[in-house]
Amino acid sequence: MESKITYFENPGKENTEAVLRIAKQKAEELGIRTILVASTTGNTALKAMEAFKGMRVIVVTHFTGFAEPNSQEFTEENKKVVQSKGGIILTTTHAFGGLGRAMRQGDIPEATTTYIVGDIVATTLRVFGQGMKVVCEIAAMAADGGLVRTDEDVIAVAGTGGTGGRGADTAVVLKPAPAHLLFELEIREILCKPRNPRRH
Repeated sequence: MESKITYFENPGKENTEAVLRIAKQKAEELGIRTILVASTTGNTALKAMEAFKGMRVIVVTHFTGFAEPNSQEFTEENKKVVQSKGGIILTTTHAFGGLGRAMRQGDIPEATTTYIVGDIVATTLRVFGQGMKVVCEIAAMAADGGLVRTDEDVIAVAGTGGTGGRGADTAVVLKPAPAHLLFELEIREILCKPRNPRRH
């Protein structure tokens, strides 16, 4: 079996349209009907709703309070548009964060350097790029929420966050698994990713 992988020179939102086009083409080729999309503010979600018309689109957001307490970065306006077009929005604890992040970022001085297994898994996946870590994480989150089956392949789309980040630059075909069975998750095909995954 041969399959094409597209490598973008750098990560970032400028790759979004190409990622969505590549993902849609593969979904049609394989008969995949469920698409997972990571989206922070909802802008990528809106583009995904247009690109994947007629498919089941599940948008996974940052958890509420990610940027600052009691705030949700995914705008209400974008939420309404996505839902009006049949999109499903999942907002929940990040599979690789949760309590581990509380230990690392809390007000307990002796805990600030404590890294938990979720941090180690996330850091390891980032050697392939931030997007590769995120596609695995949102697949686990969607499986935990009962939004995807663990015996059917989906396409997952994500990007590189941080300063200047947003948009999509990574897409894969994968078999989801819930967080407690994470190592049963299988990346079937890498469709596209940044060749230089870190911003220098």
